[in-house]
Amino acid sequence: MQIWVDADACPLVIKEILFRAAERAQVMTTLVANQPLRTPASRFVRSVQVERGFDVADNRIVKELQKGDLVITADIPLAAEVIEKGGHAIDPRGEEFSPETIRERLQMRDLMDAMRDTLRAAGVNGGGPAGINQTDRRNFGNALDRFIARSAKASGTPP
Repeated sequence: MQIWVDADACPLVIKEILFRAAERAQVMTTLVANQPLRTPASRFVRSVQVERGFDVADNRIVKELQKGDLVITADIPLAAEVIEKGGHAIDPRGEEFSPETIRERLQMRDLMDAMRDTLRAAGVNGGGPAGINQTDRRNFGNALDRFIARSAKASGTPP
């Protein structure tokens, strides 16, 4: 099992949680981005820089992903591809995507995009999502720990 991070939009505080978890659980964690990234010196953390372009990082993650791997992303279409390929996905706020919930999340995303486009056409700018808060950090850390523990149990290795 590996952890892949859609790193261009991943908040620094979430990356730091991932770095600590990679060391603690000795799980290879790969950050994929279209810009250079700072990562700690670790045999369990690496970064891959891809060319700039729409979905280039996402495509690289999907290409490299193996069944059972975990992807950290807030990108709903990427999470859907990951799940379709037999992987797992958690967003930076700690939501675990599943085959049962991903279709609904895709539909909600499409609806929200349509509403946002309509509001923008009317001259209304609603801004982006709220920043990551302490509750989000805790939820993410807990979801990550649960996933690592489940994966370790399934493989018969200690977490």
